[in-house]
Amino acid sequence: MNNNQKDRFQTVWKQLTRFFQNEKTQKNARVTYQVIWNLTLILIIVGILGFSFAGGVGAGYFAALVNDEPVRSKEDLKKDIYNYEETSEVYFADNVYLGKLKSDLEREEVSIDKVSEYLKNAVIATEDEYFYEHDGVVPKAILRAIYQEFTNASVQSGGSTLTQQLIKNQVLTNEVSFDRKAKEILLALRVEKFFEKEEILETYLNVSTLGRNSSGRNIAGVESAAEGIFGVEAKDLTLPQSAFIAGLPQSPFGYTPYTQKGTLKENQEPGINRMKTVLKRMYSNGYITKEQYDKAIAYDITKDFIGKKALPSEKYPWLTYEIEKRSIEILSVSLAKEDGYEEKDLKNDDLKDQYVALADRKLRQNGYQIYTTVNKKVYDKMQEVTKNYPNFGYDKAGEPVEAGAILIENKTGKIISFVGGRDFKREQTNHATASLRSNGSTMKPLLVYGPGIELGKISPGSVSANVPISIPAGKMWRPGNYGGGSYTGVTTAREALKNSYNIPAALFYKKIINQSPASYLEKMGFSTVTKGDYSNLAMSLGAMDEGVTVEENVNAFGTFANSGEFIDAYMIDKIVSKDGKVIYEHKVKPVEVFSPQAAYLTLDMMRDVVNSGTAASVRNRLAFSSDWAGKTGTSQNYWDAWFVATNPNVSFGTWLGYDTPKSLQGTYNGLEYNKRNMYYWADLINAAYKVDPKLIDPDKRFEMPGGIVSRSFCGVSGLLPSSACQKAGLVKSDLFIAKYAPSRADDSFIDGQYVSVGSKRYAALPQTPGEFTSGGFMLNPDSYADIGLEYVDDPGSVIPGGEKSGNVVGAKAKLNDNGKAPDPLSITISNDKITWGLHHEGDVVGYRVYKDGKKVASINAGGSLVYKVGSGGSYYVTAVDIVGKESAPSQRVESGAKKTGSKEDSAKNKDDRGKDKVANEDKKPDSKEKNGSDKDKDIDKDKEPEKETDKDKEPAQDKDQNKENTDKEIQETDKDQDTVNDKEKETDKAEEEEE
Repeated sequence: MNNNQKDRFQTVWKQLTRFFQNEKTQKNARVTYQVIWNLTLILIIVGILGFSFAGGVGAGYFAALVNDEPVRSKEDLKKDIYNYEETSEVYFADNVYLGKLKSDLEREEVSIDKVSEYLKNAVIATEDEYFYEHDGVVPKAILRAIYQEFTNASVQSGGSTLTQQLIKNQVLTNEVSFDRKAKEILLALRVEKFFEKEEILETYLNVSTLGRNSSGRNIAGVESAAEGIFGVEAKDLTLPQSAFIAGLPQSPFGYTPYTQKGTLKENQEPGINRMKTVLKRMYSNGYITKEQYDKAIAYDITKDFIGKKALPSEKYPWLTYEIEKRSIEILSVSLAKEDGYEEKDLKNDDLKDQYVALADRKLRQNGYQIYTTVNKKVYDKMQEVTKNYPNFGYDKAGEPVEAGAILIENKTGKIISFVGGRDFKREQTNHATASLRSNGSTMKPLLVYGPGIELGKISPGSVSANVPISIPAGKMWRPGNYGGGSYTGVTTAREALKNSYNIPAALFYKKIINQSPASYLEKMGFSTVTKGDYSNLAMSLGAMDEGVTVEENVNAFGTFANSGEFIDAYMIDKIVSKDGKVIYEHKVKPVEVFSPQAAYLTLDMMRDVVNSGTAASVRNRLAFSSDWAGKTGTSQNYWDAWFVATNPNVSFGTWLGYDTPKSLQGTYNGLEYNKRNMYYWADLINAAYKVDPKLIDPDKRFEMPGGIVSRSFCGVSGLLPSSACQKAGLVKSDLFIAKYAPSRADDSFIDGQYVSVGSKRYAALPQTPGEFTSGGFMLNPDSYADIGLEYVDDPGSVIPGGEKSGNVVGAKAKLNDNGKAPDPLSITISNDKITWGLHHEGDVVGYRVYKDGKKVASINAGGSLVYKVGSGGSYYVTAVDIVGKESAPSQRVESGAKKTGSKEDSAKNKDDRGKDKVANEDKKPDSKEKNGSDKDKDIDKDKEPEKETDKDKEPAQDKDQNKENTDKEIQETDKDQDTVNDKEKETDKAEEEEE
């Protein structure tokens, strides 16, 4: 500064000094100061008053908004914020994880200590950077949000903390209003007061909606997201994976990588960009380093996305639906009991529907853990066998042969495995647990032999007729064996069950039906027995009104293996709530059905079915040896094929049939339907054996309990053998319950004479020529009722020819004289043998052979109708009836000539016949000397012996057919089918068996 400038500054300063020192200036300054000060004070007071008024108004407005919000306690808030849906999980046996049940939203709870630190930090950095500093709300953020709302700003940043978001999702609604926002703030402050930050964060991580998983299902919670998107647990998430999940809540279905079908979206940019935004915020807030940030930004997250994953309901459809159904049934009963109802009250359909709906909702929302009895490896193997089995049969009318099977552990009732069908996409019916079908002859041990033995009315050695019968039952019921054949005269219960003869089963059942044997079925878990089933004789052959499931049928067979105790089958072992409380656990409740003795004897009879009876072919198909006892079965018209068997550990059964009943009959790949089913049974049980040999093939066998004895009995009466029975060679032996063993000696025989016609025997009449009679034993008519002979159509068929029958005939087996002489025969000669057929008139009992007009032989009608001629001579044959009337001669044949006719000698033939008649009248029909002549012995040697069934071969006998009686005349079909009389029904309800 130069001298001039200094002078100028000093001059100005002096002037100012004089101005402020001037009295007038000072006076004006004091007035101005007072005015400014007062104005300032007024403004301050006004500002304070205004702020107070505004605050009061704001506070009043806030109070008005939350006026109807109750003051919630800590317990109330805890209940609300932790009240979120969680998907129930299902397990195979031995805690092997199966999957989650189907629900609208899949969620799996996880504790905060099992969540990746990366994920926790990513969520805080993205959603609430001041989470650990605020007390539930951030005023600045709220004011910003309010300002944006009032100014309708294009960018809405929001103002919710994680705590507020939790309140909005769990307690309040998503409604956009000041009312809801005010309540949210108030509740957020209370939550922060009652709960730790880690508790709040944990709950938020479990409730957040996070898009879809690789199955296409909606998911919530970070554990479900980690598993459903990346296939890892939440604790194992990497930094990029954590950032991706943390970015999802802003737009769950916009950022999710999966479509509704579980496939990957073509455009993944939205989700990847959001991941990068999360990473940037994590870096800005100091949660990750620059190096971590750069590495994560450059990472290709798409390679971590897992491919489409099948749902349990897709991979195990029959199993998951069965588990759901049974779990809902269990829970509905439990919930009803909690409300004071009893299980019987649920018979009311409306009440039942109410609790079933409630149970269904809770099952899908409450995060239960459901533990089942099903062995995963066995189940998988059985499905594989079913998928690849080549012998089911032909499709008919667009329907394939369907299959059902079930494997049950006897002592516990655990369902180890089952086959619900062949293709769930085609047909959803569970053919093992839900499909009702006629069980054919598998009914016999359950309804006839087991109860009959228990009641003391049947033993393995009990005897019954096995010939065509007619039983009055409203309309006449005529059950028949397969094809009208396999008639053996009389048979034992053991042989009848082994070969599945229907007629003995029907007769045995007739003896016990008044003692309600159907009640035994209900004790063994049959849930579909009707009132009509109790009185229907055809039930003995499986003709139920409604049918039975594979599960119930197989389960009942386990009763015999359990020494007569029924153990109900089950699949749900226990149900545990998400807090670890066991809310259901199965308890075995045995039901006494049979005595150990009755159970064992029935088992022992069914052993024969497998060893040498209708199921013998299954033995060679097994990869192991076990003590099996079982029964085959086929329903009417070949609609259903069954095989059920039990051993000391397990019971297993299979069923084949069409959903819309059609005949299974006919070969496929060279196998009839019965073998197709038994081979399928064998393949399935072999597969189970490979997985668990100790379960499927136990070392032990069925052990005979005390109270069982072995006794000899007469094979035509079941009584103690008399000397006459012994002489007849009809003594047999078998097992009996000691108190029901035969105690009365057999009195079934009286001495007598009989004639044979074909394979049948009839009592001789006084007029019967002795040359055609045989001495033997007659069945006493008084014994007929014991073996059902009062229902036999033809008494002569009861004791067939052959060595097994001895010299026995039924006393009621009589031929009626038709009142005329028999018609002449037609004979042929070839290779020096004269042959002819059995006479068409039923009263013919023998034939006389004449050479050159003289009788040279008498041949009874039960022998071989052949006569070997000597050298030279002219021959003819006549027929003789039961009262001795003789036919005119047949045509003459010459020895050495093929055939010849001779009508010229008719007068001479008549004279010869007259002489023979006179001679015959002089004979005594009861003469044992004449009956035992050398000539008769020679003729017997020419008889062809009756062919017997090879015990090692499978009898072609396991069919049950009934015939219909219409217009008082029996119309028999080619397969000997009858209509069963069932409460005036004309539909055929009887059963026919295979093999």
